[in-house]
Amino acid sequence: MSKKTKRLVMLGLLTALVVVLQLVASTIKIGPFSITLALVPIVVGAALYGKWAGAWLGGVFGLMVLLSGDAAPFMAVTIVGTVITVMLKGILAGFTSGLVYDLLKKKNDTLATYVSGIFTPIVNTGVFVLGCFAFFMPTIQSWAGEGTSSLKYIIVSMVGINFLIELAVNLVFSPSIARLIKIGRKEKIDA
Repeated sequence: MSKKTKRLVMLGLLTALVVVLQLVASTIKIGPFSITLALVPIVVGAALYGKWAGAWLGGVFGLMVLLSGDAAPFMAVTIVGTVITVMLKGILAGFTSGLVYDLLKKKNDTLATYVSGIFTPIVNTGVFVLGCFAFFMPTIQSWAGEGTSSLKYIIVSMVGINFLIELAVNLVFSPSIARLIKIGRKEKIDA
């Protein structure tokens, strides 16, 4: 099997994994929103195949968030703002993961995977927060209620626990999975 074919097959498998994990995760709610499990295959794909593969997988993740109904509360406010925020957060999270990995892999491959695994949920959550400020602040203020800061509501109620879970999942699984794939790839070459 050619290198291009193997890459295409692996990206197809990772894409399917993003779809399945996001559909499963959309049923697990912490606060008003579901957690994200799909960041792990995004980090793995970005580490193995580069920033554009990460961007692709992040785009698939964003599309699944939109299709799963997870973004419905925001869609009711502004469809365009929701699509921009959701797609941008996924694509940039995947792209950044691959970029960070590429910058650090020559120093230490394991460290590069961990750091890219940290950056992925940070970018995903950061772009979401920026999207909230850009498109949804009046609605978020009404959700927060009188006397509650919109920023505090976003951090505590909308992203706090979810972000910590996403970060923990990435730190636990991404480096292990990427390492196993690389070991398998090396054994295949040596055989």
